[in-house]
Amino acid sequence: QLITVPDSGYVYRTIGGILDIYIFPGPTAAEVVQQYTAFVGRPTLPPYWALGFQLCRYGYKSLEDLKTRIAAVRKYQIPIDVVYADIDYMERNKDFTIGDKWAGFSDYVNELHGWDMHNILIFDPAIQVDYDTFQRAVQKNASFIEWERQDEVPRDIQDLYPLVKNTKIILSVVWPDKHVAFPDFLDPKSNTTKWWIDEFKLFHNKIGFDGAWIDMNEPAAFGTNEAHPFYFNRTDHPNLKPLSCPSIGPDSEWDAPPYKTQAVYNFGDKAFLAVKTVCMRAMSGRGTVRQYDVHSLYGWSESRATAEAVRQSTGKRGVVISRSTFPSSGRFGGHWLGDNTATWEDLRSAVIGVQEFNLFGIPYVGSDVCGFNGASNEELCLRWQQLGAFHSFYRYLGKLYNHNSDGEPYQDPAVWESVANATKKANEFRYAYLPYLYSLHYQSSLVGNTVVSPMFFEFGQDNMTLSISDQFMWGPAILVIPVLQKGATAVRGYIPAVDGTSFYSLYDQDYGQKAIPSIILIPTGYSVLPAPTTFNSPTFVRSGHIIPRQPSALTAVAVHKGNLNLLIVPGEGQGRTSTGSLFWDDGDSVVHISS
Repeated sequence: QLITVPDSGYVYRTIGGILDIYIFPGPTAAEVVQQYTAFVGRPTLPPYWALGFQLCRYGYKSLEDLKTRIAAVRKYQIPIDVVYADIDYMERNKDFTIGDKWAGFSDYVNELHGWDMHNILIFDPAIQVDYDTFQRAVQKNASFIEWERQDEVPRDIQDLYPLVKNTKIILSVVWPDKHVAFPDFLDPKSNTTKWWIDEFKLFHNKIGFDGAWIDMNEPAAFGTNEAHPFYFNRTDHPNLKPLSCPSIGPDSEWDAPPYKTQAVYNFGDKAFLAVKTVCMRAMSGRGTVRQYDVHSLYGWSESRATAEAVRQSTGKRGVVISRSTFPSSGRFGGHWLGDNTATWEDLRSAVIGVQEFNLFGIPYVGSDVCGFNGASNEELCLRWQQLGAFHSFYRYLGKLYNHNSDGEPYQDPAVWESVANATKKANEFRYAYLPYLYSLHYQSSLVGNTVVSPMFFEFGQDNMTLSISDQFMWGPAILVIPVLQKGATAVRGYIPAVDGTSFYSLYDQDYGQKAIPSIILIPTGYSVLPAPTTFNSPTFVRSGHIIPRQPSALTAVAVHKGNLNLLIVPGEGQGRTSTGSLFWDDGDSVVHISS
């Protein structure tokens, strides 16, 4: 917990550990991020195709259900690159399996590849302890999070499963039908990572996925220290006894420290640190470190292992998207802003969240477009698509808000004609600027630049920009002012007042064409800008910049094959010079960027 105090002071409150304080002096905000990422590690360069539009849903009933929705989106000629499958594709929610209703999934992925599209699959760290994936882990001496002592092991659960009967492996409850164990990705012997990579390779031989979405990796567990998990007595799942951590006595000190933690504020006075996860007294690193000390590293360590697994499985750069992150997670993949809700408030928070994660050195980031929880609506979804088109990780993720009910409405861009049209238009703009976006990510991976940044990063000399959080820079050259209020047909935006800088309209017609608004050069200061739903987000290009572009197409692969062109915006003053940069490669091979 970090608290500011008067006279520019800070109070750090931690649950333990030794603090090493590093100072990054800047002096500019952009240089602080560069110095920080030089220390923790530069962000990875995503594949070119991973900058395209991505479609996902929690709650597909079958492969045919997924095919129907993808066909509906493609019918509108909406540019799209990536098709996801959530845990619905698995056999009873077990990693590295395919369910009966998904027979033919491998053939469909091959069909996607034929359309120059790609596939990303979800993988959870929780491994059911009685099937072949776990059996191979035991055979390969992989490590799992475990109890410290044998007398702590709950025999009534452990003895149900022969493969763990004589071990200290902690068993918990997540999505599968039986108890699960959590791989110990901090295993100093590397056996666990090697087993994880082998499982990815085996599964890739069955279905040619292109990337991995790793979820539930805090790690999350259901019903810890409760009588039963949330799905108790539901017909679609057997009843399982959840994990119980010591709550009294000397063994409870790690889960119930003698001061209030965030868990108490979130879940009540009786909440321990282990709520919704594993016991803090559990051991990782083959018994060398306690969860209390390394819990926040779990998602990071899984990301590191999974990035290597994807590279070795695909032979290409691939992509990893992780729910749980830590400083330097950007070296291994990207992040989505968690299970949000279909509200205008969460739309607005996405603008800030994406800027923050760019500061954290994780620029491949975005929100669940249109909202994950709850039923979205036409206007909200339309505006979210227009915003999401400027986030590097651009994924629509909807779900059945009652996962067990038939006949629930779908939520994707093809549901509403207005949203389909707005998505098509926003995507066509984005896809035309993919060379620019890709080059921004290259610069990020090379020197630690942000891709999306607060306005003060570029215009700190204009004090008005210091308090602006609802508009942002897309690289150094493009300013985006999204619509974030229900019912709005115009938006109040700020154009910075900085000597030698002008902004020109890009937001519905191309630069240099006189359209709405009726002037091309935008005045500095606050203006009310027209923003009907039939426009893209108000977008402006900065003088003195050269931006590489390509003709839009239905996939990023198709865009990549097109001719390059340049948008040149003359600078101010004598000579009116402009600068820009372009990084170009095949967009998919493994790269090692060092200079």
